[in-house]
Amino acid sequence: MNKKVLITGAGSGFGKGTAVALATRGHKVIATTETEAQAIALRAEHPQIQVEKLDITSSVDVAKAATLDLDVLINNAGAGETGPMADVPIDRVRHLFEVNVFGTLAVTQAVLPKMAAKKSGRIIIVSSIGGVIAGPSFGPYSMTKHALEAMGKSMRAELAASGIDVTLINPGPYNTGFNDRMAASMWEWFGDKAISAPATDLLRAIGSMVTTNQMDPIDVVNRLVELVEAETTTENNFMPPEIRDLVKAQINAG
Repeated sequence: MNKKVLITGAGSGFGKGTAVALATRGHKVIATTETEAQAIALRAEHPQIQVEKLDITSSVDVAKAATLDLDVLINNAGAGETGPMADVPIDRVRHLFEVNVFGTLAVTQAVLPKMAAKKSGRIIIVSSIGGVIAGPSFGPYSMTKHALEAMGKSMRAELAASGIDVTLINPGPYNTGFNDRMAASMWEWFGDKAISAPATDLLRAIGSMVTTNQMDPIDVVNRLVELVEAETTTENNFMPPEIRDLVKAQINAG
C-alpha cells in the first residue's frame, strides 16, 4: 500500500536518495529542506516530488508539519560537529542539540496527534553508530545521537499501544559528504593552545579513518525504503548489519 511520507533533511544524502526511491515506488513523498534555496534546487532536479522548506528548529515551520496527515515521518535532518570535549565551543554543542535533538523531537511531536487519532503511523529516526558508541573527537555528535537513542527507545514503548511504530536506523560511515564536513569542522577552531592539543595526532587519525573508504549510501536508502514499507520493525537497524558486532565488542571492552 502506498504511503504518505514526510522526510526532513532531504536536500542531500540519505534524505534525498530516499525521497527519490520512495517516489519511484509510488509513495506520496513530501521532501523537506532546511532552506528555501535548497527546496528550489531539489524541485528543479526532481519536479515529480513535492518539496517544502521545513527548518526543524523553526516553530513556524514545525507548525506546518502538524497540519499534515502522514503515514510515516523520517527524521533525517541533522547537523554534525567534531572536537574534543575539553575544548569544543559550547555554542557549537548547543546548536547540535537544537537541531539533532530538540528539532527532531519538535517535528515528531507535531505529527503524532494525527497518527494517534487514526491509531497508525511510523516514526523513523536516523541515528548513527555514534548513537551507541563514542570515540575521540566525535563526542559532541555522539552526545546528540545517544539522546536520540533514548528518545526513540522510550517512544517505541510508549506509543506501541497507540498503534504507532518507532524505529531507529544506525548507519556507519557512508559517503554522503556529511562525515567529511563533520570531521573537518573542528579544525576551524582547534589549535596548539587547546587543552587537548597533545592528542592532535590521534584526532587527525580518527578523522581520517572515518572519512576513508566510506560505503555506498544506496544501502542505507534501500533500508529506509524497507522500513517505510515493512509490516513490523526492530528497535535498531544497524547499517551495514555486521556493524552490530563492532557495537557488541565496544560494549564488552568497556
